[in-house]
Amino acid sequence: MAGDRTRLTGLLFFYLTAMTTKQKLESLRRLIKKYGFSAYIIPSSDPNMSYDIPARYRAIEWLTGFTGSAGILVVTGNFAGLWTDPRYFIQAEKQLHGTGVELMKLNDPRRPAYIDWFAGNTPKGGIVGFDGNVVSARLAKMIREALGEKDIAIDYSKDLIDLIWKDRPALPPDAVFEYGEKFSGKSRKNKLDEVMKELREEEIDFNLLTSADDIAWLFNLRGSDMQHSPLFVAYAIISRFNALLFADELKIPGGVKASLMKDGVSIYNPSEIEKHLNRLPKGRRVLLTPAKTNIYLYDIISSHCRIVDGRSIPALMKTSKNETEISHLRNVMIKEGVALVRFFIWLERSCPKRSITEYTAARQLEMIRSREDTYTGNSFSPIVAYGANAAQAHYTPGEETAAELRGGGLLLVDSGAQYLDGTTDTTRTVSLGTPTRQQKRDFTLVLKGHIEIATTVFPEGTRGFHLDAFARKHMWRYGINYGHGTGHGVGFFLNVHEGPPSISPNSANDTSLQPGMVLSNEPGIYREDQHGIRTENLVLVKKHSESRWGVFLTFETLTLFPVEFSLIESSMLSPFEKEWLNNYHSRVYEKLSPFLNLKEKEWLKNKTAKIQ
Repeated sequence: MAGDRTRLTGLLFFYLTAMTTKQKLESLRRLIKKYGFSAYIIPSSDPNMSYDIPARYRAIEWLTGFTGSAGILVVTGNFAGLWTDPRYFIQAEKQLHGTGVELMKLNDPRRPAYIDWFAGNTPKGGIVGFDGNVVSARLAKMIREALGEKDIAIDYSKDLIDLIWKDRPALPPDAVFEYGEKFSGKSRKNKLDEVMKELREEEIDFNLLTSADDIAWLFNLRGSDMQHSPLFVAYAIISRFNALLFADELKIPGGVKASLMKDGVSIYNPSEIEKHLNRLPKGRRVLLTPAKTNIYLYDIISSHCRIVDGRSIPALMKTSKNETEISHLRNVMIKEGVALVRFFIWLERSCPKRSITEYTAARQLEMIRSREDTYTGNSFSPIVAYGANAAQAHYTPGEETAAELRGGGLLLVDSGAQYLDGTTDTTRTVSLGTPTRQQKRDFTLVLKGHIEIATTVFPEGTRGFHLDAFARKHMWRYGINYGHGTGHGVGFFLNVHEGPPSISPNSANDTSLQPGMVLSNEPGIYREDQHGIRTENLVLVKKHSESRWGVFLTFETLTLFPVEFSLIESSMLSPFEKEWLNNYHSRVYEKLSPFLNLKEKEWLKNKTAKIQ
């Protein structure tokens, strides 16, 4: 599986370099003119509105060279602009330089600025085009409402990218495979029964599933259509009494197909979804998520059914991990911790003696992880960022452009893996020389924010946005902030970014934190042209206590790897914070040392010594 993904990346690099961005934009503009569009929209999405989109749908990357995971490109006859959020401002400026594409900074994703741009720059009577298969119903509705006031129409019937991307990658041919109860902890039949029961209780007739991770979780299946997530392109319709799965039948082996049919699942190809949606009885109630359903499918359903706007039933079910999954996660964190120990020992021994780049370090880390028997690949493109590169929160080194790791400066390593027994995501920042006073202060402020989240106790019903300020309060005193959320949900051998739970300033997310949810804890500080610092562990929501004021929850830190001592300004830590760090390091050594040789144990012992 990992080898196929590597080949896919190589193919994508070829497609990116075959034509220049300006040539691609000119080809697109000819089609825009041919079809009478005033503007054309290209989003970072696929028909499933996935987090980790297949290479086939990375149209922005193919057109512009921008590799960030979030963005929207708008092209007119004389303008091309990419809107993206603060995580990617520095990266986008560098990658778009000289392409003819302008960076348009997006600071409020709840009201995307490009919609106001359309309204102000599209002539009355004009037409804005996009491919309805890759634009969500929620976004399309916002565009319709804004442009309708200006007498501007939308046309989502044409995929212009497909007409100019001649060597567009196909989806990988790898087969879908069973993901049984050994890891999932619950059978497919039990999951389906629970969803159907809730439909009956809520008096909903159908639940349309469009998120690949919802479908993979519910049907206990995994695949290889995405580069870093074990998912496959599919749709599903669940009624009160049966289940329809729309997936490429050529990718479903006979044994898997027989198992699905035994559990009462009917199987169809994705191309048949339109026919089945049109056949739904008139007036029936269909639960779907507009942010996760493309406008093409949404409009088919809304023409004759009553839409219930809400999260899919599996979306919340899968976020609270069961005891089997939690047990596997605790074990996989030991594997992950051992791999990181061996990587950082290699890094310390190699850097002074030979040339190491960000890219070769990332490959070495992947190789070390791959020795584990349940490893299947990276959970995202590794961020190995040296010096000023780490100020780009989502920087990924290229083989030809990676910086060499020299003495001095900070190195940020944010990486994770997909294991059959869990998904990981860890960030550590280390010093390759003698740290400066500012570097130590910044690192310690980040650590203080991290400890605030790790140790907080909160009442049942608390949302992530209620906690986000805890991570930032110490750095706010210095006039410092960061432009990303403090934590994202993490799937179990699914997406490393799993909604809906999160810890972020976004108050629109009304999901309360519940026992069994796994999230990241990752505050950071980024100074352009200087350094970037982030410390990230995964945490598990669990019950803390119960009193006459209700049930209270807290976090259990799952990740097992030490925090860099040389970067801590101990005078800035309170006795409570020092106690937490010492207890954490004691647990790291206790859990990892039985799996290390003598030299590795000695290294870890030094890294987990008590701070005074």
